[in-house]
Amino acid sequence: MEKKTIIAIAVLLAVVVLGGILIALPKPASNSSPFVTENVKVVLPFPGATVLKEFLVTGEARGVWYFEASFPVEVRDPEGNVVGRGLATAEGEWMTEEFVPFSAPVTIENYSGPATLVLIKDNPSGLPEHDDSVSFQITVSDIGE
Repeated sequence: MEKKTIIAIAVLLAVVVLGGILIALPKPASNSSPFVTENVKVVLPFPGATVLKEFLVTGEARGVWYFEASFPVEVRDPEGNVVGRGLATAEGEWMTEEFVPFSAPVTIENYSGPATLVLIKDNPSGLPEHDDSVSFQITVSDIGE
């Protein structure tokens, strides 16, 4: 009888410990859906995602966002400093007003923590009335270095 009690207590203790570990583990971001605006759709990363220091931004942007089939992408720290850059490249005919798929490899150096991913409409004219950008929060992780 005593052996069964010890086994039951050990099993109960194991369940409590494992339950506590599962509760303490970080939860995946609740917003795992694409970022969508009138002119840009970002499929990955999604708002609130954790990214490595090298990651790929994928999605679609209207053709008017591109100049010579590309537009800039930046990662900014909470103070607004640019800590990473990339160039989104059209993966199709970009001389249209329709959505055109893109991919943008982004590299971040010497930074980890909360950040803002900024996609910037290419504006070769430099005229402020043609400026546009979209942004959302991400977290840069140094895990995997």
